Amino acid sequence: MVPDAGAGRAATVRVMSTPPSADGARRLPERVYPPVIRLAETAFRVLGITTRLEGLEHVPATGGAVLASNHVGYTDFIFAGLAPWKAQRRLTRFMAKDSVFRHPVAGPLMRGMHHIPVDRAAGSGSLRAALRALGSGEIVGLFPEATISRSFTVKPIKSGALRMAASARVPVLPTAVWGTQRLVGKGNPRDLSRGQTVSVSVGEPIEVTPRTVEECAVELRRRMQEQLDALQAAHPDTADPGPHAWWLPAHLGGSAPTPEEAAEIERPRGL
Repeated sequence: MVPDAGAGRAATVRVMSTPPSADGARRLPERVYPPVIRLAETAFRVLGITTRLEGLEHVPATGGAVLASNHVGYTDFIFAGLAPWKAQRRLTRFMAKDSVFRHPVAGPLMRGMHHIPVDRAAGSGSLRAALRALGSGEIVGLFPEATISRSFTVKPIKSGALRMAASARVPVLPTAVWGTQRLVGKGNPRDLSRGQTVSVSVGEPIEVTPRTVEECAVELRRRMQEQLDALQAAHPDTADPGPHAWWLPAHLGGSAPTPEEAAEIERPRGL
């Protein structure tokens, strides 16, 4: 399936085979990740999912980068990771809860794709693994909001993504995903009916240093929200949502909780 560039500027895409690492060495062949991507693309076709990718020109051809995405649904990582793959045939190593790696089905796949397990009680090991990946020229993906946004706006973000990028001396790629909340969302029914649209936008890289982490965190959240606003405005679900549109934010006429209401819902859970 060739994704539609959507409303964004057409990208010039250069396809690479196995990209070299930062020191020029060739990586070992990937035996799990590419077949999983092909399987996902087949599933998209079967389900009639249209994927719109914007900003592919911002994905670097080589070298490490931190892909920082908003979080609205449980399949965000699949679609966010599709952008670097379509742009440069680059694979993104996502940081995910270590419990996912213990799942009997997902666990072997996550390990085979060399994603990075995160133990929130002892995160130093995952940080070292992420820094090693960035140092070897990999793209590392994560969700700086930490949890799914119930309001479908960008929540306050953690600065870990920026600190990691500063330590590794790599850029941050602000990324927005929209449409996944209808597929498999948080606290809402799954909707796998045909004809869904998922949009992804990759923004201009943000260069960060140890001295500018907090400043760049503010800029990252602003960029992610700006990109998300643009995706929401152009999405086919926005034009005529109908009543009880739980999949739309309140400011667009949907019935999702406002950011303030979402914060109250999550406060007892400590999220």
